Amino acid sequence: MSAAGTPRRFTRRGVLAATSAAGAAAVAGAVGGTAAASIRGGERAEDVGGLRVPFDGVHQAGILAPPAAHGWFAAFDLAPGAAPAELASLLRTWTRDARLLTAGEPVPGDDAMALGHGPSSLTITVGFGASLLRALKAPVPAELAPIPPFPRDELDPRRGDGDIGVLLTADDAIVVAHALRALTRTARGTATVRWQMSGFNSTGGVTVARGTTPRNLMGQLDGTGNPKPDDPGFGTRVFAADPAWMRGGTYLVFRRIRMLLDAWDTLPRERQEQIIGRRKDSGAPLSGGTEFTPLDLGGQNPGGGLAIGPGAHVRQAAPASNAGATILRKGFSYFDGLRPDGAPDAGLLFLAFQNDPRDGFTRIQQRLALADELSRFVVHETSALFAVPPGTSSRSHLGQSLLDAL
Repeated sequence: MSAAGTPRRFTRRGVLAATSAAGAAAVAGAVGGTAAASIRGGERAEDVGGLRVPFDGVHQAGILAPPAAHGWFAAFDLAPGAAPAELASLLRTWTRDARLLTAGEPVPGDDAMALGHGPSSLTITVGFGASLLRALKAPVPAELAPIPPFPRDELDPRRGDGDIGVLLTADDAIVVAHALRALTRTARGTATVRWQMSGFNSTGGVTVARGTTPRNLMGQLDGTGNPKPDDPGFGTRVFAADPAWMRGGTYLVFRRIRMLLDAWDTLPRERQEQIIGRRKDSGAPLSGGTEFTPLDLGGQNPGGGLAIGPGAHVRQAAPASNAGATILRKGFSYFDGLRPDGAPDAGLLFLAFQNDPRDGFTRIQQRLALADELSRFVVHETSALFAVPPGTSSRSHLGQSLLDAL
């Protein structure tokens, strides 16, 4: 908190300067101007609660915000017969409320659930499914073509797709729950929740140093190889140019991936590292170096053979193995108790942002499903695809570019 007791604000440029090179970090060139507040490890809990991610910007803030401790995803369906004017009214209200919530301020009709918690780096990101565009009689971009089935998929249609997808992330679970409740309450009569899921990471600045790559339930650092906003071609690979209403937006693939942890835990650590292609302790590639050392896919072991094996996950997922395909990913672990067979119902809520899922997620996943050794230890159970429109200004609302194009 500042000396005056108000939430501490930081710019997206400040986030870029303060997060790790591997994180799905902050905006490159999206918003300039105000001085950046540095974020360092070891903040007190009240300091973390006071951090604020501005809602308005060229891109929706949740795309490039730093990894958060809590992520909730909810899909909504429009009420039967809902008119475009009702959708526009809902999106205007959500925009108003999102500005307040991300600033740590109460919204009209607030239940005070998060009173005193601060914004806690809350982000609210909204996308549209192909079904919504069809309901609006709007052209469906080719990038929203259905994701094809993959070997080993066990998808539950009751927990997939939807007209509107909403991603909420923050460093406080109460803040996220409060925000979702607020959006759900104002949607009544226009849209209802189709499904929702929640996940978690360690809390940067409290339990681990801020900027630390999250560790998943398999014990691996997860997200080390993410592209960085200052990488050549980052913007054109992550953000869309067409159609016009999507310019500055992106396409989001959501997958619930259950990890077969009981089988994974039977493997010795060395074998686990070979399957991933990275050391478990440091995240360094088996070809040598530190966590952020580039992969050497041709590197050899001293006794011969590839250091990163032919079926290693990092080899199969690398852009070099997928015609340059690049995705910006976020992930949240989930643990929903035990399944009827006693195995953990646990894994990863996986989110991938890209300018075209056909050349991003789908291309990569087709290879992983067939050649990645890790695929024997995971099951994809939920799939959803959304067009995430560009961000807002103080004079516009979520989805306005789409509605204006109708």
